[in-house]
Amino acid sequence: MKLINKKQFTPLSELSFRLSRWLLIIGLTLLKPNFALADELALSGLLLDNTISRQGHEFASEFGKYWRDIPDTFGQNVQIKEIIVPQAGTKLTVHFANQTIYQTYMGRRQTPIKQRVETAVVLLIDALSRSGISQNNPDLADDEW
Repeated sequence: MKLINKKQFTPLSELSFRLSRWLLIIGLTLLKPNFALADELALSGLLLDNTISRQGHEFASEFGKYWRDIPDTFGQNVQIKEIIVPQAGTKLTVHFANQTIYQTYMGRRQTPIKQRVETAVVLLIDALSRSGISQNNPDLADDEW
C-alpha cells in the first residue's frame, strides 16, 4: 500500500476538489423547500422509547404500531420506560401526561407480549379521552367534586 504525501497532490486536483465543494454549497443554498407539502404534513404526538431489553424494544415497537393509528394525538406525548429489577427481570411503565397509566413486570425469559400491548393501548385511549374531557370542559375542574 502506497501512502500519498501532501506534496504529491497536484494543484489541479486540489482546485477541482475546492470547486466541487463550492458547487455543492451553492447548489444546497439555492434549493428552495417545497412549502406546499408542509401544509399537508401533520405531526402527531411523540412516543419516547426508553426501553433497554429485547422484550422492552418489542413492546415499544408493537405499541408504536397502535400509536400511529390513534387519531387526534397532536401534542400528546407518551413515554415507555423500562428499569432493571435485580434478580427478577425488568419493570416496564407507560407514562402519559405525567401519570403512569400502565405498569408490568417482564421476567428474564421471552414471553408473548401482544396481550400486554393491547391492554396498555386500551388504557392509553382511556387516558386520552379523559384528558380531552378535562381540557374541553371548564365545568369539570380538578378542584370540584
